[in-house]
Amino acid sequence: MTAAHEQQPGSAGRPARPMRADARRNRARVLEAARAVFAEEGLAVPLDEIAAQAGVGAGTVYRHFPTKEALFEAVVTDRIEALTELGRASLAAVADGAEPGAAFFDYLAVMVADAESKMDLAEALVGAGVELQQTTLGAAGALRAVLAELLVRAQEAGVVRADVDAADLPAVVGGAVAAERARVAGAAPGRLARMLCDGLRTTQARSGS
Repeated sequence: MTAAHEQQPGSAGRPARPMRADARRNRARVLEAARAVFAEEGLAVPLDEIAAQAGVGAGTVYRHFPTKEALFEAVVTDRIEALTELGRASLAAVADGAEPGAAFFDYLAVMVADAESKMDLAEALVGAGVELQQTTLGAAGALRAVLAELLVRAQEAGVVRADVDAADLPAVVGGAVAAERARVAGAAPGRLARMLCDGLRTTQARSGS
């Protein structure tokens, strides 16, 4: 979560004040509850129900999120930012000597797992016709930039094919998620996703030489 999300807006042009610790905790509880409820029910759920799930009063929810759409988008933005921070940590590890190919594929696996578990949330967002605001679009752009940088590092290390472009990766993630959701009962989780993602590897990397 960014520092901007931990500030309360000022009034009459005054600068924003840092959010109190209890307010930060309440906001986090609301987001956690909303993440689960929206994933199951979409935007049809009343804010009062989310407040009850979070263990806070309805007024607390409205102070942070004046509409369900604002709360819904905050859930999506919060998740994108968490993934971005994880990606930045992977880049830092590569800079410290971690193997670039492993960092890239490990991060791609996290994205696939996250997208699979949150697909119902994403589908609800699209189905609700929510127009993404600049904050969310900016967060998504930062995530794509981190993923693109990890891709470049893996390509420079000779692990990922040179003809793979950063613009290809969302489709790869989507395809891996679709494959996982279509796997037969009893099949090993993650097997099909790994097979698809392994198609990004160079011939030399696949052979292990």
